[in-house]
Amino acid sequence: MIISQFRNYTPINILFLSLVGFVLCLGIFLHLPDKLDSVIFEPALGNLLGENNLINLSPATNVFITLILTIFQATILNRITSHFNLLGKPSFLVALMYMTLASLFLPFLVLSPTLICNFISIWMLSKLLSLYRQTDVKAEMFDLGMIVGIGSLIYFPFLSMFFLLWISLLIFRPFNWREWITPLLGLATVYFILAVIYLWVGKMELFYTIWLPFTYKFPTAIRIQLLDYLVLVPVLFTLILFLLILKDNFFKSIVHIRKSFQLLFFMLCLAVASFYWNKKLTEAHFLLCAPPIAIYMAYYFTYAKKKWFFEIIYAIIAFTIIYFQFF
Repeated sequence: MIISQFRNYTPINILFLSLVGFVLCLGIFLHLPDKLDSVIFEPALGNLLGENNLINLSPATNVFITLILTIFQATILNRITSHFNLLGKPSFLVALMYMTLASLFLPFLVLSPTLICNFISIWMLSKLLSLYRQTDVKAEMFDLGMIVGIGSLIYFPFLSMFFLLWISLLIFRPFNWREWITPLLGLATVYFILAVIYLWVGKMELFYTIWLPFTYKFPTAIRIQLLDYLVLVPVLFTLILFLLILKDNFFKSIVHIRKSFQLLFFMLCLAVASFYWNKKLTEAHFLLCAPPIAIYMAYYFTYAKKKWFFEIIYAIIAFTIIYFQFF
């Protein structure tokens, strides 16, 4: 069975992961639109690139590249989780869960700014989890501020992850005002360099339009089909099961693991809340939620004891995804 197989930490699971990923996006491969153009950067870099910001690939190529990138993200996230021993046992469950979540909605299956930003999210997560064991993190926090700045150039709502840097300091570190200032300097450095580039190319008036999301009125337009919510039902049920298991194991875990799960919670909250800075909200935005949710779901499937039950749960999740792609 699938969960039992991915509970094993073996390289052959990369092949099985690729197979699962292909099956989960089979619906879009069989119902490809005639044309599928993707905008990769918005709006800061998009203003500079102009028409070059539009990726003109065949629909099949677009979806295939997205699948490959998602597999890479899944394996990287799985490696980070295993390195920090977040699940207590090495496995490929995080990769499987990430691959599954990245197939929930059709907009997840094409190239998008959020797909690119998830590479940055995973990179950030690796750096944040390592703060606990370091004596001096000022340089690390400066780098993280720049990383958030770069991510926001690709997808502006990613700027909300800046608050995750301060939250991580609250969770992992004693208060040191220098560590709180350095992320601001890193973020400011990115936008200062960007402003110089805009001034250099004579587009300074466009630089100010980057900040328009701060003027959006709440709520913004939401483009989500009502039936799409049905795909989330088995995922939400799995998260409830995760909470029940976490309740029993939380205080048995070492301090770093407990703090890491708190960090993931705030990462998820910020990813959801940042929809406010997206004027035309689509499902693609919520791909930012995939890394923390994948770890939470993998934790449940790691410690669930009734094989027949957890295998059925995952089968329902996979079947629901495939069903709504075809219908």
